[in-house]
This record gives sequence, structure tokens and C-alpha cells, in this order.
Amino acid sequence: MENNIFGKTNIKVSKIGLGLAQVGFQLGYSGFKEADKILNFSLDNGINFLDTAAMYFDSEAIVGKAVGHRREDYFLATKAGTGSTTSPDSEWTYKKIKKSVENSLKNLQTDCIDLVQLHSCDTHILDKGDVIRALQDSKIEGKTRFIGYSGDNEGADWAVKSNLFDTLQTSYSIADQRARTKNILSEATARNLGIIAKRPIGNAALLGVKHHVNNTTYEFFKASAYDEYFNRLLDVTKKLNLDMNEINPIDLSMAFSLYRKEIHVLIIGSKNLSHVEENLNIMRKKIDKFEDIIRDFEITYEKLDKNWRQLT
Repeated sequence: MENNIFGKTNIKVSKIGLGLAQVGFQLGYSGFKEADKILNFSLDNGINFLDTAAMYFDSEAIVGKAVGHRREDYFLATKAGTGSTTSPDSEWTYKKIKKSVENSLKNLQTDCIDLVQLHSCDTHILDKGDVIRALQDSKIEGKTRFIGYSGDNEGADWAVKSNLFDTLQTSYSIADQRARTKNILSEATARNLGIIAKRPIGNAALLGVKHHVNNTTYEFFKASAYDEYFNRLLDVTKKLNLDMNEINPIDLSMAFSLYRKEIHVLIIGSKNLSHVEENLNIMRKKIDKFEDIIRDFEITYEKLDKNWRQLT
């Protein structure tokens, strides 16, 4: 597994990390046996970045139970908050963020979390400063080593330019390129932030396009973003007049996000061990062969862009 220096943290992290939303939402404790395999297999094979959140149901507790005894083997990132910019202000208070960090420490079975991120609060919440101060105080108290913001669009831009955070987690994929086109990635790089890409294969929407073109069925990971991603990529591929039979959609989607040198780690989630194995196999392939088609997708995306926003 290749590593990157994670911005100003100066820590080496694997180029792909394990996103743990599906472990919490879809496996849960009833699926602990599979979750345990996924986590330990990932660590055994060079994935050293685990990304979870307080609101991912049992995810944090599963991490603590499965790999808490291997704490030195991974960089541990979690998130405090609701994961929604439309949550009422009463859900975004100093007290609630501090309490979230305390609960995460217990669930994750650790004395210190490497990174705690605010989970997609809106800019007016960031402006108030209370939730940021909660993370800053947690850092001073030694409960987290670094603090970050996880979110998109105006929130991501605010967080980067504030110079208050160590890291940024934001959407970036072949179907969601706004972080590049609106200079969020370049601004974060200029400030030496550790940059995490969420949804780096765009919910496998390009695979859906291939099946659509070939009139075959596709069982996709159900998510609110899928339809929007699918429609964007359908427009782009039509404009490029591509032969989808000559493309491996998952290989290209992952290569597309890996190609951005600004990004230090791609967060990819799975509820199946086989998917983690497939992702590791893709990582062993050379992405240089995709360079021309990646550029074609970037240029065509920009031409067709109808103020496409990052999807949270």
C-alpha cells in the first residue's frame, strides 16, 4: 500500500482508507463477525486510516471492539455532529460536541482520537464559533490530536479559509468535481491541510451508466446522491461518445480520484470483505494509462457543469 504525508499532521496515511458508515448502518452488531473481518483484514493489508462518526449507529463501538487492541496500527478519525447541514441549531452546541467527543472515546476504546471532525454543519454554525471551540478545547485536553471539518460547498470553503482546522474531508469523484473546479482542493493544499475525499467512486454511478447503456440490471448502493451522480455521468459519457464496453467503471472511477495529488486519502466504505479485496487489487494497478480519459472527463464535466454542487 502506498502512503501519503497527511498535510500538516506530518503522519503517513494509506492512499485509501476504510469508511465505516456501512459497517454501522448496514452491518451493526448483528453483523459484527463480518465487520471484524473487514477491519482486521484492512489493517493487515496496509490500510491504516479508519474513518467513522458518532452518528453511524454502532460503528464506533464496533471499531473499538474489533481493533481497539491494535490502536497503534491505524490513524483513527471520527466525526462529531449530526452529519446534516439542515439540523436545527440546538443540535450544534459547545456542550453537545464536547459530549460527543467523550462518548467517542469510550466507544472507540481509546484515550485519544487522532482526528475529530465537525460533521457537515452549515456556515452560520461555523460563524458562531462554539462548535469549533469545543474541538479546540478537546485538543488542548489531549482527547484529540487534530481537528477537521467534514463537509461540502460553502461549508468546506469556509473551513479551509478560516485556517482553524488541520484537515478537510469533502466530496470528490468523477461524478462530483466541484472541489476541484471551485478551487477548494487547491486552497486546502495551499494551507497544507490533510485532505480526505469522501465518495471517491461516486457511489459507483459510472458502473450504473455502463449497465444502462447495455440494458442490463445493476444493484447499486442505495443513496440519495446516486441518481444525481448517474444523470451527470450519463450526460458526460454521451458527450464523449464512449464505448462503455471498453471501460472498467470502478477502475476508472478510483483512478480518477487517485489522480488528484492534492488528495491524501480516499475513504471507501464496504459491508463486504470481497469489496475491500477488490479495492486493494485496484490500488496495485498503474493509473497512468487512464491519464488521457481522466482529462477528457474533467474537461467535459466543466463544459456541461450546470452549477453542479457537491452532494452531502
